[in-house]
Amino acid sequence: MSELLLHVEAEFRRYKRLGEGALRQLEAGDLTVDPGNANSVVVLVWHIAGNLESRFTEFLTADGEKPWRNRDSEFEARDASPSEVMGKWDRGWSALYSALADLTEEDLAKTITIRNVPHTVDEALLRAVGHVAYHVGQIVYLAKWFRGDAWEYLSIPPGKSAEYTASPFPDRSPTRQG
Repeated sequence: MSELLLHVEAEFRRYKRLGEGALRQLEAGDLTVDPGNANSVVVLVWHIAGNLESRFTEFLTADGEKPWRNRDSEFEARDASPSEVMGKWDRGWSALYSALADLTEEDLAKTITIRNVPHTVDEALLRAVGHVAYHVGQIVYLAKWFRGDAWEYLSIPPGKSAEYTASPFPDRSPTRQG
């Protein structure tokens, strides 16, 4: 696997861990709360998973916006249990990881389409990392807001920057461990 693919996969895995760390801290009732002029956690999960499933199913051979995806419905309020949320979340990530496992360095320069717009594979991957990071950040923000003082930090806790710098955590890139 190319170095770029290793880095892309490492970033996806980091954001998946962050999202799951935030989701684990939520109460079932928190998932569907409309925070006002924003998306609920369940809506964000439905959107991330829907995007990943659509983009990475038949990644190299079919447009990234599949005809079976109803993007607009992902933003509709819905009730979902924690197990339903995690099932949806896992389906999206499974589609991504399956596609990544099959990619080669030669594939990075190939052209795919997303909504009939051509993208090189490397461009589409970077776009997807940015999209996931944006929405996982929203989930983390909401989870921290819900938990308040009970929030368990997922990255560097306040006052721990020097400790982190002295002994890096495993969320650092595999080629930059020190």
